[in-house]
Amino acid sequence: MATQEFAASVQGVCIRVTRLDAAGNLLNGAGDSYTTSAFLRTSFTPEYEEGDEIIEKQANGIICVSYKAPDTLKRITMELAICEPDTELSQLISGGLLLRKNFGSFASPDNKSIGWAAPSVGDDPTGNGVALEVWSFAIADGRRAAVRPYFHWVFPYVKLRQSGDRVIENGMLATTFEGYGLGNITFGAGLDGRWEFPIATERSYSYARADYAPVGLKGFYRWFDESTKTVTNKAKTSSVATLTTGAAHGFEVGQSVTVSSVDADFNGTSTITAVPTPTTFRYAKTGTDVTSAAVSPAGAVLRNRGYLTVSDFASQGSTSVYNVPGNSEYNPESPIDFIIASTEDATA
Repeated sequence: MATQEFAASVQGVCIRVTRLDAAGNLLNGAGDSYTTSAFLRTSFTPEYEEGDEIIEKQANGIICVSYKAPDTLKRITMELAICEPDTELSQLISGGLLLRKNFGSFASPDNKSIGWAAPSVGDDPTGNGVALEVWSFAIADGRRAAVRPYFHWVFPYVKLRQSGDRVIENGMLATTFEGYGLGNITFGAGLDGRWEFPIATERSYSYARADYAPVGLKGFYRWFDESTKTVTNKAKTSSVATLTTGAAHGFEVGQSVTVSSVDADFNGTSTITAVPTPTTFRYAKTGTDVTSAAVSPAGAVLRNRGYLTVSDFASQGSTSVYNVPGNSEYNPESPIDFIIASTEDATA
């Protein structure tokens, strides 16, 4: 019996880059995790420190002692090349500032990233670093594997900066980042809990066959793992169900949840439409009205693993001082601010 599933890694499918805090924890805010398939390549090279070699010779020149200490892995060197001058990905990987413009109005803003400003002289462009995940196809017998059709590559702590010449010419302006990678045990199971080998993230890189890849996504997303909460109360009015949990649920509007063990009027998979309090949430559910009542025995609600599209960032930037990890005057006690807002009047 074979001891492994044989497949070749062919073609890059997509990457996910996630901002880290100073301790190496994955951040999951509005502008912290970026997914895209628009990359040219991700390459890495294990870098070894050569072991000391000790040789002693006799007076006649014949070797009497010969010993070579083993070479040891000290880090990996990395390169990431993307297809286009992606402003948001550039800021996430190598610092600097996003240039944002409101295409809507002050009353109904529609802010979009249209440019990027490089880090200031003296700044550390890599800041706290990022976690980089890469997916590729698993090919078996000349076609995509039927079971676990992807390879999931995990680089839990990477510090990259822009490298090479930026050439504006009759051709594509390539954007390349290079740097190094180390282990980061705080990566754990990843943002969505899909990495099955969290202990392996103490190493500089690891990979495994996977049944999922975030194919077709491009932009910032917030990711969620599965989590189960206990339902203690139920009510339904005008096809809107309201459930109460025994503790703060942490759910958000737009997330998909599966309700079970409450009753037929509430069970099933639905999308959250409102979160009135930290322990209540609402979703659409047709049927007769149900007067508010305790659930006994308590039911359960499972937040389904997935993501939410980021529509905008909380901050649209200051006018003079920008607080970004890696800046020479960075203050970790203050909110991160990495956006320059356009001076153009949004109503013009």
